[in-house]
Amino acid sequence: MPRLLVIDDEPNIIFSIKECLSSDTLEVISAGSAREGIGLASSAKPDAVILDVRLPDLSGLDAFSRIAQVDPRLPVIIVTAYASTETAIEAMRRGAFEYLVKPVDFAQLESVVNKALEVSRLSRVPAVLSADNEDLAADRIVGQSQSMQEVYKAIGRIASHEAPVLILGESGTGKELVARAIYHYSHRSQKPFLAINCAALPETLLESELFGHEAGAFTGADQRRIGKFEQVNGGTIFLDEIGDMSLATQAKALRLIQDQTFQRLGGTQTVQTNVRIIAATNQDLLHQIDEGEFRLDLFYRLNVFTINLPPLRERQEDCPFLVDHFIKKFNRDTGKRVRGMTPEAMSICQSYDWPGNVRELESAIRFAMARSSGDILTRDSLPTACLKAAKGEFRDDSSVNSATERFDLKKLIRQLLDSDSTEIYREVSDEVDRILLEEVMNEVAGNQVQACKRLGIARMTLRNKLRALDLLGESGNDHSDPL
Repeated sequence: MPRLLVIDDEPNIIFSIKECLSSDTLEVISAGSAREGIGLASSAKPDAVILDVRLPDLSGLDAFSRIAQVDPRLPVIIVTAYASTETAIEAMRRGAFEYLVKPVDFAQLESVVNKALEVSRLSRVPAVLSADNEDLAADRIVGQSQSMQEVYKAIGRIASHEAPVLILGESGTGKELVARAIYHYSHRSQKPFLAINCAALPETLLESELFGHEAGAFTGADQRRIGKFEQVNGGTIFLDEIGDMSLATQAKALRLIQDQTFQRLGGTQTVQTNVRIIAATNQDLLHQIDEGEFRLDLFYRLNVFTINLPPLRERQEDCPFLVDHFIKKFNRDTGKRVRGMTPEAMSICQSYDWPGNVRELESAIRFAMARSSGDILTRDSLPTACLKAAKGEFRDDSSVNSATERFDLKKLIRQLLDSDSTEIYREVSDEVDRILLEEVMNEVAGNQVQACKRLGIARMTLRNKLRALDLLGESGNDHSDPL
């Protein structure tokens, strides 16, 4: 269970945060002084910290610096009653995750804490090669095919270098996981790792997120903001879907890669940093260059070392390894005891083309385990799309994940009753949420704002559901697909 440490000398603030954030999935511990908090940061090993700027025994900067010495990867959220305080901004410049102004809006606090916990997870949970590590808690790169052997070799060759890396591959092939593996095996593995989805933010917001901004840089910019390239100094930044980055932001990214310098949005001061860039895209960058949508010079800077991830249909021999991996994973998560898959079902999996790649296979195994009441997965437990493909029936790719085709609610409930499950409500609710959210997110092309409007729910509620169901995508900040 993730653990959040709150360091504040006001008991009512600690009480409110615990009431707001404590749950079955998050433990909240507290300290009333900086020194006590620094001790807990070392002994309790929290996943994120909320730190008040003004404490009775140490200044906010001193407290933050000592916590950073304990673990540079630990996300620290600064909380202050003084919106213009230079202390909070300086802490951000030194690497604090975020700062919020009292009185804290608890919806905003929950959102920031969730992001901090995800950043912490990406930094701490290793992404490892199967042959190197048997750690069940790690996110694993799975596959024994020749094409995957080449991926492993590439990770090994480039991890210890400082050069930029460009990862190419279709959606769902696990580009973020490869980026994290490079980070995990690099000399920067004890420094922060941060993933940014360039397609998820409008141009101005993306530029501000990466480079920061000065007060007055644009409407609503009432104070200076420190960007991620400044915060993650010494660490690694993964720029996912870099093909969606605007030309103006590309120009600033080019300068950063070349000189490790940049200017905040609306500023004139040159900021020095030291970050390693790993970028990824599912787009054809050479075609984008021809269309004038991507800078040739930036492509050359990123293309120092390229890793091409094969789609699952080109390494079908890896299906048995992946199926076994996902069965073990979901057994661990759900307490089930599924032993494997029938030869007929495995043959169907190996003959299906998996347009959604490894992510679709993972979803299919999760679905099959929810439908199956026995300890062996059969062909009848597989999604309808796989069965139709096995029969050679025409399949429209746009309806691969159609909820009406692949889900029988009454049958699922009956199977859970027959299996003596004691978590029927959760399992059914999770499966309904999964299918509903997959369908809506596909309909709106992943746009969370539009999805919230269609669903009639708050964005934080949507993100929490996506996170809980591992549906945030490769770097939506909460999902990493095994390969």
